[in-house]
Amino acid sequence: MSPKTEPAAADAAKNNADGGVAAVDRAFAILAAFEPDRSSLPLAEIARRTGLYKSTILRLMSSLERAGFIRRLADGQYTVGHEPLRLAQIYQASFRLRDSLYPVLEALTEESGETSSFYVLENDIRVVLFRVEPKRAVRFSIHEGDRFPLHAGASGKILRAFGPPADRALAEVREQFWAASFGERDPDTASISAPVFGVSHEFKGALTLSGPSERFNREALQAARVLLLKRAAQATQLLGGSNRELLAALERNADI
Repeated sequence: MSPKTEPAAADAAKNNADGGVAAVDRAFAILAAFEPDRSSLPLAEIARRTGLYKSTILRLMSSLERAGFIRRLADGQYTVGHEPLRLAQIYQASFRLRDSLYPVLEALTEESGETSSFYVLENDIRVVLFRVEPKRAVRFSIHEGDRFPLHAGASGKILRAFGPPADRALAEVREQFWAASFGERDPDTASISAPVFGVSHEFKGALTLSGPSERFNREALQAARVLLLKRAAQATQLLGGSNRELLAALERNADI
């Protein structure tokens, strides 16, 4: 067997061993190699980014091109085809924010035993978009659709820190990716909040835990912070955003 045929033979053996699933994984790896700031790539760069043999890439490119996922340019480079756009339009038409966030809120309330909410920015106020109450007796008379001023509450700080325009006075909140509030709106209530992002790091809103101030001592606040950042990272991922910074903040707080 000549050296030139060894990669192809090795790839064929690997595909047979994996029952064809490896080919699908490799095709997805090729598509993932393209980025907004590098929409066209030569074969050598695709090989570098994916770690695949050029012979493997060329075989898969034929199938991807026929299906409309990849398009070859006149200069020999490759770019994404038309089919992902059609799928993206289907995704956008069927996507509902509530479907993604409500299970996260339910899990957060179950884990913490406190009320979880998702606030969005609307002009100069914060709006309770979604809310899940705990099973315990002490609850708050706040409902989905209620509106509150931005100057008070943990969610208000998050909305001001990450929403447009960002409040420069809240630089520390932007750095740590969470904010807390003790009795700012209601003297008997405490809350902690973290940001949630979507595609292209678009700020979506504030994921928040709230409860009686007496339950938010130092230990409880630390535990709530870890749970909140974990779920904010999950929500961001579900909305198609990058949760790297939230996971870094989670790691910092988990070590405290």
